[in-house]
Amino acid sequence: MTTQNLLVELFVEELPPKALQKLGDAFAHVLAEQLTALGLAGPDSVVTPYASPRRLAAHITHVALKAEDKAVQLKLMPVSVGLTPEGQATPALIKKLQSIGADVSDPVAAVATLKRQGEGKAEALYADSLVTGATLDTGLQKALDEAIRLLPIPKVMTYQLETDCELPGWSSVHFVRPAHGLVALHGQTVVPVKALGLKAGNTTQGHRFEAAQSPVEIVNADAYAQALRDDGAVIARFADRKAEIARQLAAAAAQVGNGCRPIEDDALLDEVTALVERPNVLICQFEEAFLEVPQECLILTMKANQKYFPLLDAQGKLTNRFLVVSNIRPADPSAVIGGNERVVRPRLADAKFFYDQDRKKTLESRVPGLAKVVYHNKLGTQGERSERVRAIAHAIVNQWRMATVPFTLDDKDHFDTLDSKVQQAARLAKCDLLTDMVGEFPELQGIMGGYYARFEGLRDGVAIAIEDHYKPRFAGDALPRNHTGTVLALADKLETLVGLFGIGQLPTGDKDPFALRRHALGVIRILTDKQLPLDLPALLQAAVEPFGDRITDPTPALLDFMLDRMAVSLRDQGYSAQEVEAVLALKPARLSDVAQRLAAVRAFAALPEAPALAAANKRVGNILKKADAEVQAQVHEALLKEPAEAALAQALATVSPQAQAAWERGDYTASLQVLAALKTPVDTFFDQVMVNADDPALKANRLGLLATLHQAMNRVADLSRLAA
Repeated sequence: MTTQNLLVELFVEELPPKALQKLGDAFAHVLAEQLTALGLAGPDSVVTPYASPRRLAAHITHVALKAEDKAVQLKLMPVSVGLTPEGQATPALIKKLQSIGADVSDPVAAVATLKRQGEGKAEALYADSLVTGATLDTGLQKALDEAIRLLPIPKVMTYQLETDCELPGWSSVHFVRPAHGLVALHGQTVVPVKALGLKAGNTTQGHRFEAAQSPVEIVNADAYAQALRDDGAVIARFADRKAEIARQLAAAAAQVGNGCRPIEDDALLDEVTALVERPNVLICQFEEAFLEVPQECLILTMKANQKYFPLLDAQGKLTNRFLVVSNIRPADPSAVIGGNERVVRPRLADAKFFYDQDRKKTLESRVPGLAKVVYHNKLGTQGERSERVRAIAHAIVNQWRMATVPFTLDDKDHFDTLDSKVQQAARLAKCDLLTDMVGEFPELQGIMGGYYARFEGLRDGVAIAIEDHYKPRFAGDALPRNHTGTVLALADKLETLVGLFGIGQLPTGDKDPFALRRHALGVIRILTDKQLPLDLPALLQAAVEPFGDRITDPTPALLDFMLDRMAVSLRDQGYSAQEVEAVLALKPARLSDVAQRLAAVRAFAALPEAPALAAANKRVGNILKKADAEVQAQVHEALLKEPAEAALAQALATVSPQAQAAWERGDYTASLQVLAALKTPVDTFFDQVMVNADDPALKANRLGLLATLHQAMNRVADLSRLAA
């Protein structure tokens, strides 16, 4: 079967930039999948998506002009329906054969070609048939229709298109943007397909202003990208355009010198890539006076409003230079540079105005205003929320104080000072929500509070805590930098989680409007990465109390939710599902211990005795679950009648204290390693001892022995989860 490469392009008006890459990938891959399903493309076909501001296209290699015919076996009907008792064809069978194009002029001969499969009532008649392979004309039309239908369009437009029939008129078309051209080339041949009221051809449009030719003729499918680059002044492939922009940004930064580099923002780079067809990076600048404004404000306004790339110096400080990605390449770029410099100036002036105005009021003076800002209609105002955060933070400091062993007078001074700083930071942390800067740029909440706190001369630890109390904001974000910020961040996230869970605002499916999954992971990261000796259930309970009767206690559900999030995170880090389940099944109170427990489980699983002990542990657990009453972990020596149970009791008396001692000093690996000595006595016990003895006293004692074994084996993790 001979094949050629295929090129399909939809030429449209400017597509939404944030959706462009997704649209381009979806268009190309659905088109290829549909052609493959029809047998026109195969597993060796290579798909190349193209996406520019005004086009979606796909290049697919090894596409056949016609799919191969396929021999198939069609199930017709049950034998009891298709044949009479004498084996003659019934009218129903004759009609079915006619519907599939079979020759029924001789019914006896027609029946003779059929096959019978199955037995009894399930026996059915089958006919061999040859399905004609799809042609490219019809197959591509189906594939194109499906690719357009399945596009992840953020918002559909409706526009009018003049009909091409003899009677003049207009038809409504629904698509992401008005379409103006369709290219479909199989090698050099135009495939006669239609889409969105357009007929396929071999010409497209290049750059609006800089194309060398208009229209651009595509002589064959493989010439598409080069023809657009040479004649249309367009880099059609998204990935190629993005790489070119990154190269030019780096070159422009090097031209500025002094170790300058453009700010790293992949989302911004993607958006700019989706805005230009012929990128041209230019160097611009603004007045140095604006650098008095916090650099986060200037960076954000340049990125969010203008799509510029600010330049940072070698120390990471903002310079007064920035890079613009233009869509044109004039011989003299001064007009473009000057225009962008004029445009950015009012934006920076606004930021400076907001900054200057905000500093005229202290954070403390804004505290009463929080009582007028609704946080949630069931949870009250931001002022009430701040008070709850203060109470939770105080409880966290006290729990940390009690967990510090041994506790000295120096520790007391440290925790008293920490509590004082945390209380002040918690009182002021939300005040920047009332500032003009945060009102304009909500992304700067916390950051601006830190700047304003420093301007007012507050202790640096308090200012840092205010700035950091939203951290970590996202996966991979930095954690709070000091103890004050750590406590405040924990309190803030716990207040959010407990409050929203307490009023039933739980995440569902992929919907999480309050980012509770992110808050849960933030709590987990702070507790684990900073190795805080804090008890998670106690933290949740402390966070419930300040709400009073506003909420229903969500601690059990919230604890399960957080452990589920931790399980997902640990599996993403490379731990096996068995290892994670073994550790988290015990619902460890201190998440800071989880990493050590996982390491211990992994080391234990590598022991040759591990599989047998894990299986035995699972068996013991099942036996104890089936017991008539709750079994106490206690053994009476006088009732140890069998040598095997006495040997197991003796082994436990030796091993259990060793495992307990290692567990108490936090050496979880050693605590599990010593259990290896139990393999032989455990195996012998199950081989030679009947647990469910007729004598109730013997049975109870043996169950008590197994409960003691179960307790000794499951201090660090539920080892039964390691059983195959």
